[in-house]
Amino acid sequence: MKESSDQRRKERLDRGIKVRSEGIYALMSWRELSYLFLPRVVLIGGLLILPLAMPSMYWQRVISIVCIYALLALSFDFLAHYVGLVSLGGAFFIGTGSYIAAILNTSFGLPPILTIPIATLLGAVICTVLLLPCLPLRGVYFAIVTLMYPLLLARVIEALDILGGTDGILGIESFANRWMEQYFIILMVLFLLFGTRRLVNQDIGLVFRAVKDNDQSVRASGISVTYYKTIAVFIASGIGCLAGAYLVHLYMWAGLSTLALDFSILPIAATVIGGSGTLVGPVLGAFILVPISELLRAFGTLRIVFYALILLGFIIFRSEGIMVYGQRKYHQFEKWIKV
Repeated sequence: MKESSDQRRKERLDRGIKVRSEGIYALMSWRELSYLFLPRVVLIGGLLILPLAMPSMYWQRVISIVCIYALLALSFDFLAHYVGLVSLGGAFFIGTGSYIAAILNTSFGLPPILTIPIATLLGAVICTVLLLPCLPLRGVYFAIVTLMYPLLLARVIEALDILGGTDGILGIESFANRWMEQYFIILMVLFLLFGTRRLVNQDIGLVFRAVKDNDQSVRASGISVTYYKTIAVFIASGIGCLAGAYLVHLYMWAGLSTLALDFSILPIAATVIGGSGTLVGPVLGAFILVPISELLRAFGTLRIVFYALILLGFIIFRSEGIMVYGQRKYHQFEKWIKV
C-alpha cells in the first residue's frame, strides 16, 4: 500500500487561480502567470510576426484589410454584447472616417499622422450626434436605423454630386513605407482590443452591462442611460472611423465604396464565427473569414454560397464561436498533483 503522499490525482490548471482572483498577480506563481499570459503572448506575437510571414505584398495588403474588418467586428461586439445596441452602421463609421481623412489630406495638406487621429475623433463626434436621436431604440429597430445611415449618405453624395460624387476623392497621400502601413493598423488592433477589454472590466463596464440587461433599473437608480449609451456609441464609432481613415490612405482614394454594406455585414459574420462577447473572438473571426473570402474570389459570385455554408456550419455545430469553445477547452487542461 503506497503512502498517501505518493498518491496523485488530476486537477484543472486554473484551480489555483480561480479560488483567488485573476487580477491579483502578486499572489501567483510563475506557473500560474504563464498560464494566464500564454494566450496573450501567442496573440500578440502572432500578429506582429504575421506581416513577415506573408509570401507576397498582395497578402500583406490582405492582412491590412483583415485588420480593418477586425476593428469593425470589435466595435460591433462591444456595442451588441456589452451595451445591447445591435449596430449595422459599420459602413457609416467607415465612410465618415474615410471622407474626413480624405478632405483633411487633399484640401488642408495634413499628413496621415494627423489626418487619422483627427478623423477618428471628429468622425466619432459626428456619428454620435447623428445617432443620438436613435439611442432610445433597441434591438432590430436600432439595427435598421443604423443600416439606413450609410445608404442615405451614399445617395446624398451621388444625387448632389458632392465629395467627389461617384468618382470619389483622388490624390490622397499614402503611408511613408509598407512597414508603417502594416504595423500601424496591427498595433491599433492590439491596443483597442486590450483597451476595450480593460474598459468593460472596470466600473463603467458594469454600468454598460446593466444598461443592456435592465435599463429601467439603471434609470431608477438615478443613472443616465442616454449618457452611457452615448459614451458607448462614441467609442464604437471612433473605432470604426479609425478603420475608415486608415483605409483611404491605404487605397489613396475615398468614394462610395467605403459606404458599401460589406463593412456592415462581414463584422457580424466574423462575430458569429469568433464568438460574441469575447472581443478577441470577432477579431479572430475576421482573420479567418476575410482570407477565405480572398481565396474564394476566383469562384466569383459562387463565393457567397461558400460563405453561407461556412456560417451555417458554425451556427449549427459551433454556435458559441471558436473563442468560447477554445477558452473552455484551455481551462479544462489538467495536471497531476500529489494528494
